[in-house]
Amino acid sequence: MSAATIVVAGALANKAGSGGEAWVRMSWLTGFQRVGFDVRFVEQLSGGSQEQIHYFRDVVAEFGVTDVSTLIADGRTVLGPPVESLFDIASSSPLVNISGHLDGPLRDAFRTRIYIDIDPGFTQIWHEQGLLGDALERHTEHLTIGENIGTKYCDLPTGGFRWRPTRQPVVLDQWPVTPTPESARFTTVANWRGPYGPVEWQGHSYGLKVHEFRKFIELPRHAPGTFEVALSIDPSDEKDRLALIENGWKLTDPVEASSTPTAFREYVMNSGAEFSVAQGMYVDSNCGWFSDRSVRYLAAGKPVIVQDTGFGTCLPVGEGLLPFSSVAGVASAIRALESDYEHHALAARSLAQSHFDAISLTRAVIDTGN
Repeated sequence: MSAATIVVAGALANKAGSGGEAWVRMSWLTGFQRVGFDVRFVEQLSGGSQEQIHYFRDVVAEFGVTDVSTLIADGRTVLGPPVESLFDIASSSPLVNISGHLDGPLRDAFRTRIYIDIDPGFTQIWHEQGLLGDALERHTEHLTIGENIGTKYCDLPTGGFRWRPTRQPVVLDQWPVTPTPESARFTTVANWRGPYGPVEWQGHSYGLKVHEFRKFIELPRHAPGTFEVALSIDPSDEKDRLALIENGWKLTDPVEASSTPTAFREYVMNSGAEFSVAQGMYVDSNCGWFSDRSVRYLAAGKPVIVQDTGFGTCLPVGEGLLPFSSVAGVASAIRALESDYEHHALAARSLAQSHFDAISLTRAVIDTGN
């Protein structure tokens, strides 16, 4: 690709208060910068509160990209270079559209429009149900972190698109390996229900994280170590919150742990390892989804014990990355970690370097657009 500029579009202000989500968007941007491109970032809001605008301003400042980041509200530039400057470069610059967030005339002005799907299963089924309109058709290339989509391992619909696999990038020097104060402190950051409801498709109901977590709610009673979740949970789920506490889970304020990129990184780096379940959609579809959050645990040298979504078809497992599908599988993974924590910590970092390095992944996206 001969273009000197790449435009990355994604939700930042729209996800104000989620430091982990900010890392997703900024890692793509930084990766393209490290490859040698001039990168522009753009986000559009419908309306837009002052809280959202200030969050966008603070995050792009933290990553040193204020001068190349444009925030649009109802078609009007509210922060950064004017939207007109993006129209000026659209014919010669590719658009990397994370979750298809950018739409309308600005999106369509780009000759090369690359859709990055970070919600595999939801995206494909919603498309089949007509809920995405022509959003996917409006893109020239389609990439997904559901690496099994379109393969024999996963029967999700493809919509006739060629879904090329990609992964969640991490800029390794932004996530240095850090000493672990307590190796048996298992943590994660989670939304109990998340923004999406269960999805029905061809007689099957694909559930949420809450439905998977309930299967493992008694885990702290039977496994060594501390199990902690920086959990966003609605007051209507008070019964579940009390059940978590009664079973030995430590619940941490998600605002304190992850409201900013810096807070999120500090929380991960102070952990011993990650333990987490996945959305029922990812588990039941076997789509190969792998969390951006888990990628950052790996990069920081923190082993990861996570529910299997089929990612073992494309990622090495057993050292540093330990999938499970049952309570017995969790127990086995914890025993493996206890037997040689340092080995698994080194393997975690090595896996991040070999499979999630932002420079390698962004180069692959550039090749896709050629």
